[in-house]
Amino acid sequence: MKTQMSTWMRRGTPWVWLNAGAVAISILMVVGLLALLTVRGMSHFWPRDVMQADYAPPTSSGELLSTQVIGEFVESEMVLSAQIASSGIPVDEAQGFYERQLVKLGNRDLTGADFTWVLSDYVHNVEYPENVVALERREWGNFYGHLSGINENADLIAFSGDVSAIESARWNDFNERLERALDIREDIYVIENQEIGQINYAMERLRLRERRLELDQELTPEALAEIDSERAELDEEYDLLQVQLIELYETVNRDSAIFIAANGEETEVSFADIVRAYKPNQLSLLGKIGTYFLKLGEFLTAEPREANTEGGIFPAIFGTVMMVMLMSVFVTPFGVVAAVYLREYARQGIVTRAIRIAVNNLAGVPSIVYGVFGLGFFIYIIGSEVDQIFYPEALPAPTFGTPGLLWASLTLALLTVPVVIVATEEGLARIPRSVREGSLALGATKFETLWRVVLPMASPAMMTGLILAVARAAGEVAPLMLVGVVKLAPSLPLDGNYPYLHLEQKFMHLGFHIYDVGFQSPNIEAARPLVFATALLLVIVIAGLNLTAVALRNHLREKYKALDV
Repeated sequence: MKTQMSTWMRRGTPWVWLNAGAVAISILMVVGLLALLTVRGMSHFWPRDVMQADYAPPTSSGELLSTQVIGEFVESEMVLSAQIASSGIPVDEAQGFYERQLVKLGNRDLTGADFTWVLSDYVHNVEYPENVVALERREWGNFYGHLSGINENADLIAFSGDVSAIESARWNDFNERLERALDIREDIYVIENQEIGQINYAMERLRLRERRLELDQELTPEALAEIDSERAELDEEYDLLQVQLIELYETVNRDSAIFIAANGEETEVSFADIVRAYKPNQLSLLGKIGTYFLKLGEFLTAEPREANTEGGIFPAIFGTVMMVMLMSVFVTPFGVVAAVYLREYARQGIVTRAIRIAVNNLAGVPSIVYGVFGLGFFIYIIGSEVDQIFYPEALPAPTFGTPGLLWASLTLALLTVPVVIVATEEGLARIPRSVREGSLALGATKFETLWRVVLPMASPAMMTGLILAVARAAGEVAPLMLVGVVKLAPSLPLDGNYPYLHLEQKFMHLGFHIYDVGFQSPNIEAARPLVFATALLLVIVIAGLNLTAVALRNHLREKYKALDV
């Protein structure tokens, strides 16, 4: 038996099993994480049924104060009776545990809170009325209630027929007016954010041009007259757009709907404030699936609202991808050039070894240190000098002397350059010396050998370094808080205004969005599922970028496979 055990140990079988177990545990942890993010995040967009019930918890005086509750059941948990009693609700502590449920009430403008906890023992007469309407609003979150009327220019619209016919006609008219209001809101958005935005951008460029001519003492009457002429044309266009906006706002604010809330109070909601409306208790399975994908599509393509707890996160997705792409453009050539010099040209000695040690140590420096360096060097020194030389007309307002996309990308490039250098050096070291000597023997110069033979063979290693760099940079948040990221960016860094890519602008980022929604949101319960959904999306974005780089690496590996010996 001892001989068998000794043989078994010498063969390394236990280590094989340990490695297999470690791999299995790692896979289970990754799968579990993705499953948690998917279930907790993606379930948020599913349209739940809306219940209506009477809630009558006991009071300190022993009386039952009954109130009507309309909302969605979110989750439930068991709570110690002593904990409930300590909160001021007189319950039987001998019972041990009470079940309490989290209900999304909506109607924050009426109740003051979106969510509330209710004790299941005191919830009675639970029903799911078919006519309950769920509204998603631009402000104040969701609204739940019964549609009781429609106003047009403050006049109540009358419908004829029996009760069922009136409710059906009122709901159909409501949907038609809502669709009309949404179309008008799209026109308003185009005018405010695109057309007027372009005019404002052009006006600012005219102001800067005039200031530049003034500083250069070239502001002649002819040049001033030309600028004034262009400004007058822009003012005329702006006035026309303002007239259109006034008309559109008057049109969109024409109609409003009257709802009866849970407390029996009538509430008037303007169609201009409604994003989406549906009757969740009447939706079929296909209807729920359709509504689910509409909400998910809005989450991926729309702008955020309600302190980032509602709406979409498209600016954060765009900012993350744009920053990673710019970082890749900066880090790849610098990292490859540094690795080529250290491996191919530098004399191998104490200094070279010290540089390699320094590079390896840089990979372990906390990311916030890079953020401080980027703020002090890139922004305060380089950015200020750029403003003094190229943008004096904008001073004292900074152009590049303030956090922005360019400095964030450079900071992350500096953070990830050690990874690219190490990976590229490892790839260069794997290329046999005979390949270099063979190329030189055929008459190629050292540069030609490097460019046509060595670098193509090392390109898969370069891509490996880029993959590792992207994986680290995409999820970094701490340095970005100092060098460019913001809670809500007024516009995307890429638009239709010259020079189209605005490297000086601040941007949104998925990682910072997770931090902001999870820890800075005034509505924690509403923000919690968005944290999981955004985290899942960040993982998907990083995986997509990495898979693209992996596909390119595999292509290069197959392309230059014939050079490998």
